[in-house]
Amino acid sequence: MDANNEIRLRLRFYKDVNENIASVRQKFEQFKLTNSKDYHLKTKHNHIWINMPESKREYWSPHLHLELEAKENNETHIRGLFGPDPTLWTLFMFLHFMVAGIFVIFSAIAYSDYVLKQPTAMDLIVMLLMVIVWFLLYFIARQIRFQGNGQMNELEAKFLEILELKEPTL
Repeated sequence: MDANNEIRLRLRFYKDVNENIASVRQKFEQFKLTNSKDYHLKTKHNHIWINMPESKREYWSPHLHLELEAKENNETHIRGLFGPDPTLWTLFMFLHFMVAGIFVIFSAIAYSDYVLKQPTAMDLIVMLLMVIVWFLLYFIARQIRFQGNGQMNELEAKFLEILELKEPTL
């Protein structure tokens, strides 16, 4: 999968491993104990988060969230999700809700003005601007993801190294 041609902003992958969940978790716990300065690793139940080290972290740095699921025959299904810094993601979601809210409010005002036979040009201009801002937010998010591609590949390589696998998933 080519990350640059993907429409989704949060890239996903799936991996099946011929080990049970406990042994997969143990590999990550062992890595956390021995290489704590290289990458920031958090584990909770069947969820694992891998972040870039503080020395390499930028505002656009991605993190990798892994969810471990048990399968039959002592196997583990791993769902991986790359995402931006949670603070940056929250900011973008807030901006999206603001844009959507302004769009809905001005569409209601435009409808009222239309029914009352008042001019609707200004309302339609604001609605058009909100659509433009929404597309602008999308392309800014794509640019941020593009800047984080190198670190995303580093996180994936570290994930494969911890699991002692060789082939890339992206």
